[in-house]
Amino acid sequence: MNLRIPGPTPCPDYVLDAMNRDMINHRGPEFQDMLHRCTDRLKEVFKTESDVLILTGSGTGAMEAAVVNVLSPGDQVLCVSIGVFGDRLAQIAEAFGASVTKLTATWGTPADPEAIRSALAENPDIKAVLVTHNETSTGVTNDMAAISSVVKGAGKLLVVDAISSLSSLPFYTDEWGCDVVMSGSQKGYMVPPGLAFISVSDEAWKAFEEAKMPRFYWDFGRAKSYLNRGQTPWTPAVSVFYGLDAALERMLDEGMDAIFERHARIAQKTRDGVKELGLSLFADESCASNTVTAVNVPEGVQLGALMRQLQADHDVVLAGGQGALDGKIMRVGHLGYITDEDITQVLSALSTVLPQVGFQPVTSPARGA
Repeated sequence: MNLRIPGPTPCPDYVLDAMNRDMINHRGPEFQDMLHRCTDRLKEVFKTESDVLILTGSGTGAMEAAVVNVLSPGDQVLCVSIGVFGDRLAQIAEAFGASVTKLTATWGTPADPEAIRSALAENPDIKAVLVTHNETSTGVTNDMAAISSVVKGAGKLLVVDAISSLSSLPFYTDEWGCDVVMSGSQKGYMVPPGLAFISVSDEAWKAFEEAKMPRFYWDFGRAKSYLNRGQTPWTPAVSVFYGLDAALERMLDEGMDAIFERHARIAQKTRDGVKELGLSLFADESCASNTVTAVNVPEGVQLGALMRQLQADHDVVLAGGQGALDGKIMRVGHLGYITDEDITQVLSALSTVLPQVGFQPVTSPARGA
């Protein structure tokens, strides 16, 4: 099956083979070595000298952990949203009692750093800015360098959801002054769901000492104290750790710059290919993600029928839209374990199935959309 959704992503055989090992004592020396090895390698991926914690949980668990460990009920928070996952961060902060100001960009466009600057100037009591780097629901990547310059220039905590970008797109945790950055195993790491990764800066640790939101399972302090002795506070997803260990070794052998280049090349191939089919992109190419491409569903085409036929006849699985974009866009994931041949197969399948479900391109394939 050619699974082309933004996550969970396909896993290479060397990851699956590694995960097939028997259990070990998660309080023993073998796990201790693996935990320290994975943590050190993740610091290379995050490009940080700060602490990196590995938690057993999903991406949304990482979001909740990020919020509850640095904030208190009543704290003023600016949530910058460019889609479903930006909205989710705001919902989590509100659920734990933060006073949330939302700055929402039109879906399909990135956040405006100057709008963030204005929002911070209007409310100097804002303690933290929560923002998504790469929004898979819309296929848009924010300019984190520009955003971080504004946020850190204003002296605020910067909390970044990099779940679908870090490990696939350039990300510079320390250089950009990011205080809390979250990522997840099921995206560019080519590993099944189950592990969340979070970097914590010195400023974030200071905020942690004052934070009063309730936390137990997600407590950064517990995670760090156990990491210092080569353990996790709670039972870890040992099999997923095996896969992560194998994946990180291969990723660093390939080199992060080479990984970024590969994702950029394949993303461009995807965007060019769908335009040649006469389809149009949802996001402008100036901000289009290199991990997922959002494509407008053409008029007269029923997305459900298209996706069912792609899977039944060609073993190609795409993602639909989320929230307000349900039925309006389809999304092609191209992160992690991805090759040019995978995208060639997707484009070939689309070219066959689209006419069968009623699509007639307005312009010629040579001219594009």
